[in-house]
Amino acid sequence: MPDLHDLSPKQAYALLQETPCSILIDIRSSMEFLFVGHPVGASHIAWIDEPDWTENPEFVPETQRLLEARFKECDPRQDATVVLICRSGKRSREAAAALLQAGFQNVMHIDEGFEGERDEHHHRGTLGGWRFHGLPWEQC
Repeated sequence: MPDLHDLSPKQAYALLQETPCSILIDIRSSMEFLFVGHPVGASHIAWIDEPDWTENPEFVPETQRLLEARFKECDPRQDATVVLICRSGKRSREAAAALLQAGFQNVMHIDEGFEGERDEHHHRGTLGGWRFHGLPWEQC
């Protein structure tokens, strides 16, 4: 099984701009994706979602279908570069492991996530993350 590659938000952004057959998948819950915000251009497939907060048993098949629809010119499991993002980099590591176990070859995750870790005041967004680094994002 290939190794999981950790990327900083800035490394991930550069890789996505420069790599054909690459995709950013936000794996946070639907509510997080919509109301907290998400990277511009990110696709959404929840790893764990409301209302039950259990792992999505369709995560791997949904990812396969998304890649097949998006990248007709390459083999999704072999050629596509999949970059995952969550809130702080923990769930994306778990979801990436599931994709690697299923045979995907080029799976990476953003180690700081979208919001980063909590600071001493229990606030996110002050120590790291996609937004902290000023990368493009949007909210609904």
